[in-house]
Amino acid sequence: MPDLIDKRDRATLFRSRLAQAMAQRGISQAALARATRADRSTVSALLAAGVRLPNAQLAADCAASLGVSCDWLLGLTDHPEPVAELLAASVRLTEAPRALFDAEMIRWHREAAGYKIRHVPATLPDMLKTPEVVAWEYADHLGRSADQAVAAFEAQLDWMRSARSDYEIAMPLHEITAFAQGSGYWSGLPIEARRAQMDRLIALTDALYPALRIYLFDAHSVFSSPVTIFGPHLAALYLGRHYIAFRDPERVQSIVHHFDWLVRAAPFGVRGVIDHLTALRAKMDQ
Repeated sequence: MPDLIDKRDRATLFRSRLAQAMAQRGISQAALARATRADRSTVSALLAAGVRLPNAQLAADCAASLGVSCDWLLGLTDHPEPVAELLAASVRLTEAPRALFDAEMIRWHREAAGYKIRHVPATLPDMLKTPEVVAWEYADHLGRSADQAVAAFEAQLDWMRSARSDYEIAMPLHEITAFAQGSGYWSGLPIEARRAQMDRLIALTDALYPALRIYLFDAHSVFSSPVTIFGPHLAALYLGRHYIAFRDPERVQSIVHHFDWLVRAAPFGVRGVIDHLTALRAKMDQ
């Protein structure tokens, strides 16, 4: 239950915030009175020292006229923006082109340079894919020659490796099993390409540890949509054609807790992943 504020303290806070909002927007007492259809003496009284608080109608009219939140004027929140503006700023739908690292994703990675990045990929992690897998998976979406696209992909991968961000990647067990078997989504990808990809995945998982930590979770026990968490400030949920990007700290932290839940439940974590990948790779030669 939130702490209750004494009426005198709330009146003082309301008076201070009302004056602050008027000053920031260059609105005089007379202009505010006209905008709210209140008497000028009423507005003057709200700004004068004392314990006067407006009724709900006048408080709402003042907030609407000044473009701030009524809750902020009354000391119920520390955010002056109206709820609609807060939502627009903290939750955003952005296009997600299906072709490697799109411009928006690259920008988010650059913003998070130096922070830990947590990732649940839609298939395999793009940054760990071989050029052959990249060319096969995105053949219909590259919009230019495969060589050009893969070169751009490798350049972005090199930058991400040098950004000094730690990466935690959680993948469902069935995804890596399907890849090794060439089933489901990966049906049609030649065995030679899958072997090379598995070799690369094993090598990078070992070489980049502890900056890169991979976990394999059982989707029968826990589940996750594809999501990337860029440090403490941004989480992007991948829908296919779009990302839903969250910048509200509480929402981002909730998604961090979700990722940590996947990690805790993972039967294969960090070093155990290499043993599991190696066993899958051995079966690919049989």
